[in-house]
Parts: sequence; structure tokens; C-alpha cells
Amino acid sequence: MSGRNPQAPAALAIAALLTGCGGSEVARTGIGEEPAASVPPGAFLFEDITARVGLDADVEPWPDGTFFLPEISGPGVALFDYDNDGDLDLLQVRYPPPDTPDAPEPDRLYRREADGSYVDVTGIAGIGDPGKGQGVAVGDVDNDGDLDAYILNYGPNSLYRNDGDGTFTNVTERAGVAAGGWSSSAAFCDYDRDGDLDLYLARYLTYEYAGDCLDSDGRPDYCGPSGFAGVPDVLYRNEGDGTFTDATAAAGLKFSEGGKTAKGLGVLCIDLSGDDWPDFYVANDGEPNFLWINGRDGTFAEEGTPRGAAVSRHGLPQGSMGVTAGDVNGDGFLDLFVTNLRREHHTLYLGQPGAMFADRSVESQLSRHDNDLTGFGCGFFDYDLDGDLDLAVVNGRVSGRTPVPGAKLGAFWNRYAEPNLLFENDGTGAFASVGDRAPDFAARIEIGRGLAFGDLDDDGDPDMVVSSVGNVLRVFDNVAPRQGRHWLRLRVLTGERDAFGATVTVRAGERRFLALAIPNASYQSSSDPRLVVGLGESDVVDDVEVLWPDGRRERFAIPGVDRDITLRQGAGEFP
Repeated sequence: MSGRNPQAPAALAIAALLTGCGGSEVARTGIGEEPAASVPPGAFLFEDITARVGLDADVEPWPDGTFFLPEISGPGVALFDYDNDGDLDLLQVRYPPPDTPDAPEPDRLYRREADGSYVDVTGIAGIGDPGKGQGVAVGDVDNDGDLDAYILNYGPNSLYRNDGDGTFTNVTERAGVAAGGWSSSAAFCDYDRDGDLDLYLARYLTYEYAGDCLDSDGRPDYCGPSGFAGVPDVLYRNEGDGTFTDATAAAGLKFSEGGKTAKGLGVLCIDLSGDDWPDFYVANDGEPNFLWINGRDGTFAEEGTPRGAAVSRHGLPQGSMGVTAGDVNGDGFLDLFVTNLRREHHTLYLGQPGAMFADRSVESQLSRHDNDLTGFGCGFFDYDLDGDLDLAVVNGRVSGRTPVPGAKLGAFWNRYAEPNLLFENDGTGAFASVGDRAPDFAARIEIGRGLAFGDLDDDGDPDMVVSSVGNVLRVFDNVAPRQGRHWLRLRVLTGERDAFGATVTVRAGERRFLALAIPNASYQSSSDPRLVVGLGESDVVDDVEVLWPDGRRERFAIPGVDRDITLRQGAGEFP
């Protein structure tokens, strides 16, 4: 977030517990010229339905900012089924307005009703965290089948245990995960493969208000991170009894790069080295990104630079914020995408043999469109269900500039507002901008931060929710033409909980579709743990193979497409 000075979901059906038989890979190679989008010209792709679902679509712009950096760095948002009724509820992280910075601004939990509307149940649920909200991570920390929520703040964090009756209990003190300081993003995953979810916490910097930073025109502005010391990230090991242990030192996580402590903003957890053990990838602001390779003995080694995922192709660190992963070119290797500051362009690291990565932002055509924008929330998702991963990015400046035409946030905030980006993948990892066919999402000029994905209306395609500076929340319904395309919505469970960190391969004839259970990716946000997999025109699936977080593999037979399916570890066949 440097300023100046500084390897996815569908129509609701009855979930089936399946047993069965597995998949391999198909290689589609080559990144071509600017691809042609396949959606028919003039067809709209996403529609803003915020007001229609009962949420406030006309939020009054905030009072002028005070140049207190945390007020412009968040907040995030989460989509998860907190009451286990089969639909997606919404948790909005909030930050106090600049004119009342010390007044509580509780987060809000919205329950989705049968008619598709949302009702504020914050008070009933007991999850209105009053901290200075930044991010949120969702995961089942006690293996009881209910999703819990970890709220990240500028200040102490909070862990809310889901009690399974529509309410939450704040268990932060007993769990030992308050941390403190300035936390940004977090990811739940079972890094030690002992059967419960651990927690990686990305923290930003030691911040003291400095009101003397200036923009290029000599006006007061938000200070960049270069003048502040970074704060070490924290790794919490789940002890399985409701408590966590700070395992940062024991895991060998050392955060010094050239005498500095890195400033973490985004994080994800998935196996990136190919040894079936989960690794951590951290987006650091203005410093090399971290790729923590799991040593399979409780320790990690930082290998971002030697593996090619730490800096740009020019060898320069970037102002990295959001991060996501997926196989964008169908070659069987996981790729990484990181959002950055303007004039740096967002970065696509393509996976290479030997668990290496290479910056292919230019070849992917992405840098044609994002060089003048500052990105935060991001995600790979197959919005058109054609079987490859498309990309959405929400943007918003951290230093003031001439307002973009169409900004309506007032004179102060207009200088920080930017449009969002939507890209369609041609299947080879080359992306075409299709924002002109999603004006509700891409043409709205706001200060985007959090971005979460999930099939809100159970119609078989992924929708989006965006959170922006000013506690603005927007819901976008996927209305893209399907053109006879098919899908699966998969929930992968180990025991009673979602199998965070699982890798799923769907095999249909000669095609392979790869999906990752990494709901805590993006920026300060958490998406639906269920996986929406677009199948294109394939109407028969041969089988599904799951690489579980504990390293075991299973294959499952699939009775048909266009449906919800639950896959439980231990119920399949070992390949």
C-alpha cells in the first residue's frame, strides 16, 4: 500500500455424499496476443443489486479524512454461512468515520433470508466487534462444523467462536490471539497437518500519526510506509483445546530483509512447492514478498527470491497488497497474482517446473490496463463458467491525485477513488478487459479494498461483494450469459469442517479443471469455502480428485453436473 514517501459455486441442490473412483492433467501452453472476449458484445456481466437485497446502496460519503493512514487502508468483507442454513451470510468489517475516530463503529453481520434479502442480525449474533476494523478471516477453529470469525483491527484483534445457535462468543482472551498493533490480513490452514486450523497473521507496521506528508502538488496527504518500521507477522498453532500458541519463533519465521522487517498486507496458504504440504505466500508493501516453504517438521524457509515470486521481473520490490492463486493457463502449475501500487502494474507470477515462478504480467496483457491503478482485493474466478479462471480487481488510491471523472465522494475522497477491473481469460493465461460490459462493477468510482466471492443466489455462477473506504458495501450479481455451459459447486469436508488448503481436480474427457480451497485470499477478506467449478460445455464429469490438506488423495465419482456436491474425506477411493 505504498503511497508517496514510501496451483470456485452453483444452483442449490441436495448435497450428495459420494464414493467413487481420478484425474490427471492437460497442458495448454502459450500466452498469445490480446485475446477476444467470448461473451457476446453488449451482454452485461454483473449487476449491482445492493439496494435490491436490502442493503444501503446510498451511503453518505465520509467527512474529510485526517490523513491517519489506517482510515484509508481497509476494510474487508466475508461471505460465509454462519447459521448453516445453506445460503451465504455477509460480515462487513467497519472503521470509525474520520470525524469520530475514537467512537465505536461495530462490524455488521447480515443474515440472508429465504427471499434473497439481508437482515442485520449483529446484535442478536453478538459479533459487532467495536475495534478499528481492517480485515476478517473465517474458519472452523474447533472442528464443530460451524464457521468462526477472526477480526483484524488497528489495535487488538478478536476471535468470535460460532456457538451453533446463531450466536457468537468472543473467545479472544482464552484463545490467546489478540496480537495487537496493526493487523491486515490472515489465513486459516492446517500447516502442521495435525487436524485443526492454524492461523497466519499478516501485520503491517508500527504507525504513528504524521501529518506532514505532502502530495506532488505540495498538499497534505497520507504518508507512505517507508518512514515506519514493519511489524513481524505471527503464526499461531492451534492446540486443539480452544487455545493457540505463538509458534512464530519455533517455526523459524524470520522477517528481516536487508535489516528491515517486512510490512505484510495480504496472505494465502496453499501448497506451492509441490510436496503436498501447505506453504504461506505473503504480499509485503514496498519490500520483497515472502514465500514460506513448509519444512514438514513445523518449520519454514523463506524462498520467495530464489523461486522468483518476491519481486518484479526487473528485480524490484513492489507495493503489494492483495494476493490470490490458481492455474490460469491450464498447465498444471499454480500461478500467483498480486495487486500493487500505480506505476508498478499488478503482477502475475506463472508457475514453472520445479516450483519456480516467473513474472508474466506483460505477456498476460494485464499490464495494459492496470499500470495507472492501485489494487487491493482480487480473485481468480470463472464468472462465465467456460472452464478457465477469470480475474477481478478492486482499486483505490492511497495518495491523492486529480479525480477520475464520475467520482461522487466529495472533494476530499474523490482524489483517492478509482474504477475496478474485470478480465476474461482466453484459456491460455491471456486476459482481455471486459469491464465495459460490467459497468456497475468496473465503472463505479470508489475506493475499493475488500473483495469476496460466492454464489449468493444459488444459480450456479459466482457473484461478488466489495467493501470500500467509507464503510461502503456493494453486492454484484453475476448475470453473464451461460451459453449452455455447465458447473459444479463442491464442498470439501475433512471431518465436520471445510478442508481449507485442499486442491481439487475435476476431470471431464480431455479437460482438467483445478480449484483451490483458499477462502482467506484476496485482501482482508474471506470468500465462500465452497468451490464453483465451471465446466464449459462438458456435461459429463469422469471423476474428481481431492488432494487433502494432510497430503492424502482420494477420487470420487460424480453422478452429474449443474449441482451441489459434498465430498467427505475418507468416503472416496484412493488412487
